[in-house]
Amino acid sequence: MQLPHRNLPTEWLRTLVTVIDTGGFTQAGELLARSQPAISLQMKQLEERLGRQLLLRSGRSVNLTESGQRVYEQARKILALNDELVFEFSGASVTGKLHLGIPSEFASTLLPRIIGNFSQSYPDVALQVTSDLSRNLLARGRRENFDLILALQEEEADGDGQVVIRDDLVWVGSQKHSAQLLKPLPLVLAPEGCIYRKRAEAVLGNAGIESRNVFTIPDLNGIQSALEAGLGITALTRSTVPESLRILRNSRQLPKLGEICIGLHFKSRRPSEAAIRLAEHLQSGLNIA
Repeated sequence: MQLPHRNLPTEWLRTLVTVIDTGGFTQAGELLARSQPAISLQMKQLEERLGRQLLLRSGRSVNLTESGQRVYEQARKILALNDELVFEFSGASVTGKLHLGIPSEFASTLLPRIIGNFSQSYPDVALQVTSDLSRNLLARGRRENFDLILALQEEEADGDGQVVIRDDLVWVGSQKHSAQLLKPLPLVLAPEGCIYRKRAEAVLGNAGIESRNVFTIPDLNGIQSALEAGLGITALTRSTVPESLRILRNSRQLPKLGEICIGLHFKSRRPSEAAIRLAEHLQSGLNIA
């Protein structure tokens, strides 16, 4: 006898992912346009359906249990497939103009892949993309120019930013050269205001490791060329490391850099349908990259 299937509503899974990514029930409710009691009810229903406790609440913080971590990881994959199917068959109904801001270091990886797929799925959406340092994109008086901003931020979410994903910050160098063995440590970095630069300099300073900035270059292509020539090393998120470069192993000379958060910032609390779809496309693409 075939046992009855117990389906999981994707709304419950999306709520779970959003609670964890945003750091709380209140933030998730704001993003999903639901009340906090409604968010709590969905999480209770999901736990009852699976017969496992998924979340641990302590004050304002929310953490995953071991079972919750497993469900969270699988939920991301299910939602990515769901969103891909929705994108494929509903893109033509979405129209409008969008101005997206993304960090310079993400331009070469996001533009051809994730954003290119979005443009194919939504041909009636006119998309303009501007790349710059996250700090500049989010600067007061400028952020209003963008319908959506994908920005790097420190460990804690800033303001209305929805944490999309956490990514390791890693040391990166040439495949053929060993600039990481030189003293003082030669660095190739973006200008002041870059989170990567701030973290790299802080970590090296705290560890008492002497370094020198040999090149300051605002875009990833320039940094990549300098590294390929063996002029120095840099810090990048793991997901943006070009294939021509290599991730360097942590050591006493190269301390761990920790994680960086990638957040989404809408222009309005009531974003357009096109902005919502672009945000979902970015989030799904980054999570399965």
